[in-house]
Amino acid sequence: MPTVLVTGGTGFIGSHTVVELVESGWNVVIVDNFHNSNTFSLGRIRSLVKTPDSISFVQADLRDRDETLKLFSNYKFDGVIHFAAMKAVGESRQIPLTYYDNNLSSTLNLLQAMDKAGCKNLVFSSSCTVYGEKATAPFTELSPVGGTTNAYATTKFMTEQILADISRCDPSWRFCILRYFNPVGAHPSGILGEDPRGIPNCLMPYVQQVLVGRLEKLTVFGNDYPTRDGTCIRDYIHVVDVARGHLDALVWMRKNVEALEKDGKSTGFIEYFNFGTGTGSSVLELVAGMEKASGKKVTLVFGPKRAGDLAEAFADITKVGD
Repeated sequence: MPTVLVTGGTGFIGSHTVVELVESGWNVVIVDNFHNSNTFSLGRIRSLVKTPDSISFVQADLRDRDETLKLFSNYKFDGVIHFAAMKAVGESRQIPLTYYDNNLSSTLNLLQAMDKAGCKNLVFSSSCTVYGEKATAPFTELSPVGGTTNAYATTKFMTEQILADISRCDPSWRFCILRYFNPVGAHPSGILGEDPRGIPNCLMPYVQQVLVGRLEKLTVFGNDYPTRDGTCIRDYIHVVDVARGHLDALVWMRKNVEALEKDGKSTGFIEYFNFGTGTGSSVLELVAGMEKASGKKVTLVFGPKRAGDLAEAFADITKVGD
């Protein structure tokens, strides 16, 4: 059976993706340092699959070059899905150097280890935050990128640029870059979901913690945007759909390679895909939906707009739909 390395595989999206991979017959090696997850997640992943022995785990930090090289000495991978990164937009504005060090150095170490091992199939976890301020919703894969407003987004944009440069110089690499919009939700079992450490940086878990009394109120940043109710509009996609999309990306990559080989063409490529629903929901609409589902009222207040927040950000999903 094929084996895939999943970096950051005990995190929110990574854990759901591992479940989908194993249930579809893949062997998975997870590497994680538990920066934004915990050991409980690993046990929960294994409890949800029919073949838990198909999952191996290595606790390591990809910033450690020797540990990263050792991974590729101990295992033979058919591909890599790269989730591992710090991901909080607000935090990245406070400690940008930490974000550049973590997100970029770990990726460079990973790419060097892959190159040395001859493993040149990578699915990269990118973000809709790479789209620049000049882009207008709905964003297509050809919308302007760059002009990012925080270190998290810039590390994703810079990584995309690194992969594009590698692809131009060495056509043996295959890159599938997935630009997520706003993954939310949990596994249908309720065993896996989003459980951020400290104060949540994303809207849905923040609302959930207000509903259960962990937090006093929700602050909505801005209510005078040029939108239907004055609050920001975002594209919320279920995390299981995102996870299945990674499985689809691996399958697509393999089929694409086979088709290129059959035509006698170079098998290297770089492709970009938006992962969203194609529909935007406002902050107040999401809150109303959570209130309806829970039967409880969310205490909220309005605060000032945050620098860099776009009024609307939702995907054109024509390409991934095809």
